[in-house]
Parts: sequence; C-alpha cells; structure tokens
Amino acid sequence: MALNVDRLEGEVLKLSPVLRARLAERLLLSLESLSDEEREALWIEEAQRRDREMDAGVAVTRPAEDVFRDARAELL
Repeated sequence: MALNVDRLEGEVLKLSPVLRARLAERLLLSLESLSDEEREALWIEEAQRRDREMDAGVAVTRPAEDVFRDARAELL
C-alpha cells in the first residue's frame, strides 16, 4: 500500500539532517531528467494553483517594491 504524501513527509522529517539532505539532493536530481513537456506541465499546474489562491484571496502577497528592495539588500 502506497503512503500518502502527508504520512511520507512526516516519516522523512524524522530522519537525521544528513539523510534528509541526501534525500533532498536525490529528489532534486530526479527532476533534472524531466522532459520539456513535463516541465512545462508542472509550471502550468503551479501557475494555475497560484491563480486559484489569488482568486480565493488566500495567497500571501507582497508589493513588488518590497521584494526588489529585499533582493537588492541580500545582494549587497
């Protein structure tokens, strides 16, 4: 029986930091092998999710001016 994502996440978070880092690296590397079509589908899905959150008024937003100011501060 497959674990659901919440249960799996709970189990993974019990791992040591070293093992979590190793798992994170492997997961990220697995995404590099996605086709262009798969990547595009994921970006579309994410954009639609964010759009739904904006429409529902549950998205946490920040003025662009604040974002750019903070980004510049991080670069200096």
